[in-house]
Amino acid sequence: MKKLKLLITGLGIATFGEANADYALNLSPGVTQLSRDIYDLHMYILWICVAIGVGVYGMMVYSIMHHRKSKGVVPAHFHENTKLEVVWTIIPFIILLAMAIPATKVMIEAYDTSASDMTVKVTGYQWKWRYTYLDNGIDFFSTLDAKSNEARQLGVRSNPEAVPNYLLEVDKPLVIPAGKKVRFLFTAADVIHSWWVPQFGWKKDAIPGYVTDAWTKVEQPGIYRGQCAELCGRDHGFMPIVVEVKTEADYNKWVEAQKSQAQKAAADAAKTYSMAELMAKGEEVYNANCAGCHMANGEGMQGMFPAIKGSAVATGDLNTHLDVVIKGKGQMMPAFGDSLSPVDIAAVVTYQRNGFGNDKGDLVQPSDVSARN
Repeated sequence: MKKLKLLITGLGIATFGEANADYALNLSPGVTQLSRDIYDLHMYILWICVAIGVGVYGMMVYSIMHHRKSKGVVPAHFHENTKLEVVWTIIPFIILLAMAIPATKVMIEAYDTSASDMTVKVTGYQWKWRYTYLDNGIDFFSTLDAKSNEARQLGVRSNPEAVPNYLLEVDKPLVIPAGKKVRFLFTAADVIHSWWVPQFGWKKDAIPGYVTDAWTKVEQPGIYRGQCAELCGRDHGFMPIVVEVKTEADYNKWVEAQKSQAQKAAADAAKTYSMAELMAKGEEVYNANCAGCHMANGEGMQGMFPAIKGSAVATGDLNTHLDVVIKGKGQMMPAFGDSLSPVDIAAVVTYQRNGFGNDKGDLVQPSDVSARN
């Protein structure tokens, strides 16, 4: 038996004990008081259902065994037994009350977004999240990190197992303070998305044209990961969520850093860049935002996504190229005017027009983008 276990382990097959260690059927208690209340309610209702099941099926088994015809039992005949009807009406009513009262309390708690300390607007895009802090003006997009994006592409030899938090890492996480009640406002810019961090104990749909809300209050600093839980398109599986909870002091430092970065970005948009600077920056932007569809080599995917290499857009009229990147095109090409800065757009258009053998020689400055945005 020992030799068999060693053979199985050597073949990379988990034994029952090893597999059982990662096997779970229950909910997670989560990291917030609300998630723990939901978990406790779940367990409370579960044990009521178990008790009902044991009682009902126990009575059925007892009746079958002790009142069967082979024992000579003669079935009783009765009609309109008032006492029995009162009993089987009162008992379910009591059970219903025992379940409804705590469930209502938790539901009221879950939907009570009042008295929040801060508000974050969450907007879903194909396939990224936009976080707008309504209290301090911070606004940024959060997308799949570059290493995961590279490893998930066809024809790339990167090993996904070597990428930390593969498909669950982003370039910019949502940052909130610990111990503060955070209200979220959810909407979407294109299709229905669903914002879900399991350890918070809930998920919420982001629907175009509608605003829904939810809240959380995380007591301990940490990093919590989730994903879009709605089938929102071809790249649905590449739309992760990362929430970084900081202490209040560290959060305040992060806010100041974000404001400083915004001021720097505004100053950068007024600068004039060389071809070398734009090409280096453009390659970085392209790999993070364009390579998922058009591929890292710019050759696209036949029948699905057009190539950048030698394309009519990348080698044609410059203003048309800028408009496609800024405003998007149809359902497949998203608009990047909101999600990328003028510097990023100028760099990536310059890179597309001079990379992949296109060699147009065009140099796009951030001011050119601002004039058309």
